Amino acid sequence: MPDGAAVTGDVAWGGNWFYLVTRHEQRLDLDNLDGLTDFTRRLRGAVNAAGYSQVDHVELFGPAVTPLARSRNFVLCPGNAYDRSPCGTGLSAKLACLAGDGSLEEDEPWVQESIIGSRFHASFKPGPTGGVLPRISGRAFICAESKLVQDALDPFRYGIRGQEPA
Repeated sequence: MPDGAAVTGDVAWGGNWFYLVTRHEQRLDLDNLDGLTDFTRRLRGAVNAAGYSQVDHVELFGPAVTPLARSRNFVLCPGNAYDRSPCGTGLSAKLACLAGDGSLEEDEPWVQESIIGSRFHASFKPGPTGGVLPRISGRAFICAESKLVQDALDPFRYGIRGQEPA
């Protein structure tokens, strides 16, 4: 870290590249959002500078607040936004790490609680070529809808190669 604090974590893939940190000095509460965002932003910069430039998410874990959950998290996303959910891609990465270090067995339930208290329920099966096949359930809400427009005059409407899909 730029301030000299030693932090260790795992670099893992779950749909995006994550730096997952369990041991840190941060308080995972909503009234600490500015501090968490600043800490994880600086941590991501240090991880990128250390050669892991593909890491674009940083996830901190701590003790759960609700008795149903096994862990609470804070997730910094690209654009310095935080995830209000327990983060399905981050949870997939967490499951891979838990399985890899023998802390979670196949089909053993894991409940992840977000910074706002929402929860995802998860478990995994071993992947056919390594890694894990996560199973995650929870409740999500539509936050936006968009409409993709392809102008017939745009030579790149199908991408940089300009080819219509087969």
